Amino acid sequence: MNRRDFVGKAGCAAAALAAAGLAGGQDKTIQAPPPPPPPPPKAKRYKIDIEIYEARPDSWCHKKGDTFAYPADWGKLCPWLRASLNEFVRLLENGVTLPWKYEGTPYAKEIDPEGVTTEYVRCPDPTSDLVAKIIRTRV
Repeated sequence: MNRRDFVGKAGCAAAALAAAGLAGGQDKTIQAPPPPPPPPPKAKRYKIDIEIYEARPDSWCHKKGDTFAYPADWGKLCPWLRASLNEFVRLLENGVTLPWKYEGTPYAKEIDPEGVTTEYVRCPDPTSDLVAKIIRTRV
C-alpha cells in the first residue's frame, strides 16, 4: 500500500503513529527528552578606550594623545578611522585576543586576558599617518 492510500484509509493519527513506530503492535518506549544544556558562562565585561597613538602634527581630524571611550565617543571618531577600528573593537569587546605581538616595533602589544590588552590600528587615510591604540580593560 502506498503512503497516500494508507493516510486516506487510516487517517493522519495512524500515519503519525506508524511514523513514530508505535503502530502494528511494535512496543517502543518513548524516551524523555535530553536535559537542557547548562547555561553559558557569564560573559566577561570589558571597558574599551581608544587613544590616538601617532598622528601628523597637521592632521585634520585627530591629534596625538586624543582619547575616546567606546561606545560613548564612537561618533566623535573620523569615519575612516572608525571603519578601520570597527572589527578590532568588536573582537576585543567580546573577549578575543589577537595573537600577533609586533615585537621589536613601537606597536608591541600588551596581552593579558585577565587585565589590559592593547591593539594598534592604522587609519587608511593616506594623508593622516594616524595610528590608534585600542585599550581593553577587564571590568
